Amino acid sequence: MQVLKKDIRGRILTVARRHFRQSGYSRTSMREIAESAGIGVGNIYNYFTSKDELFREVLRPVLRALEAMLQEHHGIRGEDIMVMRSEKYLKSCIDEYVSLIDKHRSLMEILLFRAQGSSLERFRENYTDRSTEVVKAWFVSMKEKHRDINASVSDFIIHLHTVWMFTMFEELLMHSVPRQEMEAILHDYILFEIQGWRAIVKI
Repeated sequence: MQVLKKDIRGRILTVARRHFRQSGYSRTSMREIAESAGIGVGNIYNYFTSKDELFREVLRPVLRALEAMLQEHHGIRGEDIMVMRSEKYLKSCIDEYVSLIDKHRSLMEILLFRAQGSSLERFRENYTDRSTEVVKAWFVSMKEKHRDINASVSDFIIHLHTVWMFTMFEELLMHSVPRQEMEAILHDYILFEIQGWRAIVKI
């Protein structure tokens, strides 16, 4: 029976994910992935032109989730700043963070701890820089909408906000925090964060 191309591609992705998680990007070879997937090393390049392309494809779900989170809060679909005053906002943030780790725990571990040598090696830093620019623009738009708020927030404070987020993710992953405990930690962290932002922007 002929094996469909999409089945071979899926097998490569599954195997590659396992290898990248166990050994990291730099210590994983395309030959190892091909052998584990049961195909010739030359054949793997019919599906992915390079190891880096394969790596990015493996991580695509978590990359999309992190991008959606940024856009949902401060980008093209950014919420109004006044929602920070609601309990619903607090709960939605907690649910979002818990869901991100629940759905993408292994991919987040690969991205944050095992991407050395790949084009995503500096993902955290690049995401933080881009997030800073997106949030700055969001503050400008919120100031136009709500004249009384304080939108004079330094770039470095905005930068630190994203750095802390990644540090929190890394700590939760490194310590394998159980879901129930994670929800309690995230509740306190996000409450602390929201109250801090509300004090700064005066809402």
